[in-house]
Amino acid sequence: MTEETAVRGRKAWSSPRAMVSAAGCLVLAAAAGWWADRDGGLLWVARLFHHPYAFGASAGALLTAALIVAVRNPVVRVLAGVAFGLALVMTFPFLLLVFLDRPREASDTAAPGRDGRSLVVVEGSAMIDPLWWVYVDEGQGPLTRRWQVSHISGVAESALIDAAWEGPDRVRLVTNGPEDATEQVHLIDLDPETGRPSRTVTRG
Repeated sequence: MTEETAVRGRKAWSSPRAMVSAAGCLVLAAAAGWWADRDGGLLWVARLFHHPYAFGASAGALLTAALIVAVRNPVVRVLAGVAFGLALVMTFPFLLLVFLDRPREASDTAAPGRDGRSLVVVEGSAMIDPLWWVYVDEGQGPLTRRWQVSHISGVAESALIDAAWEGPDRVRLVTNGPEDATEQVHLIDLDPETGRPSRTVTRG
């Protein structure tokens, strides 16, 4: 490869058209992540691409750079850079809050007598209130799908006490009841083929 060819290659990658195309690819990837993050979506795709801030900031940076390269007017260039910088500064506190309150996987229990199915409990918080999500992961590898079984908030005396298998196709949840009640037991049946819950338990 000659020096002239290398220079042309660098110019092609740094051209406004290439930057806009790259930003478009990021938007498509983010859309795929958003789609996969739905109930029953592909877990691996969601983990890889469902990062709205990262993909949005990257796409915004590429579009801003494309505008700066394409437009010769220095005023437009400065305004574009300032606008992008302000957008980052304004959204940074939200990113910090999301990062600090990022949920963590507390347990992952395989279904009895069945491969490719597991019960996952994720713990998080909303400021000071604890949160629990209970999922069933169905499948293996990139084809794993995640179904939501429960979403419980620690407000109003509600809390998740236990999540366990009652069989390969049934989940047993134990939660706090109202102030004047004892613990409540919820049995959720799963589709034997897809693992989809028959209902979702929501508390708080």
